[in-house]
Amino acid sequence: MKLPFAEPFKIKMVENIKRTTKEERERYIKENYYNLFNLKSNMVFIDLLTDSGTGAMSDHQWSELMKGDESYAGSRSYYKLKEAIKDVLGFDYFLPTHQGRAAENVLFSVLVKEGDIIPGNSHFDTTKGHIEFRKGRAVDCTIDEGFDPDSDYPFKGNVDLKKLEKVFKENPIEKIPFVIITITNNTGGGQPVSLENIKAVSELCKKYGVKLFIDGARFAENAYFIKKREKAYENKSIREIVREIFSYADGMTMSSKKDAIVNMGGFIAMRDPELFRKASVFNIMFEGFVTYGGMNGRDMAALARGLYEGTEFDYLEARIRQVEYLGEKLKEYGVPILKPVGGHAVFLDAKRFFPHIPQSEYPAQLLGVELYIEGGVRGVEIGTILADRDPITREERYPKLELLRLAIPRRVYTDNHMNYVAVAAANVLERRDKIKRGFKIIEEAPIMRHFTVKLERL
Repeated sequence: MKLPFAEPFKIKMVENIKRTTKEERERYIKENYYNLFNLKSNMVFIDLLTDSGTGAMSDHQWSELMKGDESYAGSRSYYKLKEAIKDVLGFDYFLPTHQGRAAENVLFSVLVKEGDIIPGNSHFDTTKGHIEFRKGRAVDCTIDEGFDPDSDYPFKGNVDLKKLEKVFKENPIEKIPFVIITITNNTGGGQPVSLENIKAVSELCKKYGVKLFIDGARFAENAYFIKKREKAYENKSIREIVREIFSYADGMTMSSKKDAIVNMGGFIAMRDPELFRKASVFNIMFEGFVTYGGMNGRDMAALARGLYEGTEFDYLEARIRQVEYLGEKLKEYGVPILKPVGGHAVFLDAKRFFPHIPQSEYPAQLLGVELYIEGGVRGVEIGTILADRDPITREERYPKLELLRLAIPRRVYTDNHMNYVAVAAANVLERRDKIKRGFKIIEEAPIMRHFTVKLERL
């Protein structure tokens, strides 16, 4: 008899989580203007808002915290992280930052000017926010298959080379400072990008003299999908695949709170010493001295260890298998989801879940609210609210995909929790016809409104 799958770790410590009643949750969400970000953590039973910084560190990472060197300049922990980045990712230069959006802030302060165009594959909220804050324009060049929720195309995060070259041909090249590929493509449903596509984008960028950067927040999960789905790489190790991925890029930004499995931290890595010199000025202004940036020494040490642990096949198999497990349970109950299941999250398709609710009433946010009320499960809207308004016309932008993301923290929940989430979603599906209207916005920020938006029911 074949042995069943078992997680390659054991649990050393537990954290109690509070159960609430449906009546309490109805009150909590109303008092917080139907914004799931506003909820206190003790109001949430299973928290799938994000996988960013919410993972469980290993015993080795915790031991690194005790060995951290907190020297202001020249910390041993900095050099430990520098060595890990060179070894795992292949970059000679790096700057530590407190998280991924800080890395974007520093790098884009050097590279993005008013009127610039930055093509990519479905830029995530902070990436697009930093571009538009500088009066640049993010152009989505994701392949068309990426917008079909029923397609099982294995690499739906890929960049469409024709769309990208069209951007190059129709705009002055000097107004395109770089192309950014997000791996995996979070906004597009946690979908991976093939190595073949990364290489082809790199070649196209070189042809036109444009730099290529990678948003590598979930680079290890992307490498796992390459190994499993791209025939040419099935016999390669995860780290061999990772090194090849980044060999095609001029640099990367990293939110280490994802695939490096730490609670806080990020970095920019690059090859060009001149870019490093220019970025160092902004890093010192915004983050801290170049050998600590926005990080404690102990956190840099834990991050260095996390880069190695996050690129182990056994760990990745267990992590992604749990995401797939939740996806299969949801499909079993008839809950409409984006296919195939992503690497870090399952994305519920709100358009099919609530076909009678127009995008102008924010159906993905409605689904998130109803799932919270049903079972105390917190997800996050990846839809019209997150898409934000056009920075010039201030009109709503209606994305092709209207999704609720259920992002699973690393090494935190069991499959019993996934069963609970699936049943809660199925219960909402069962009563969806009784839910007649969505929301209207009563207060919003001028940019990245989804974090603080206030809503009321229609």
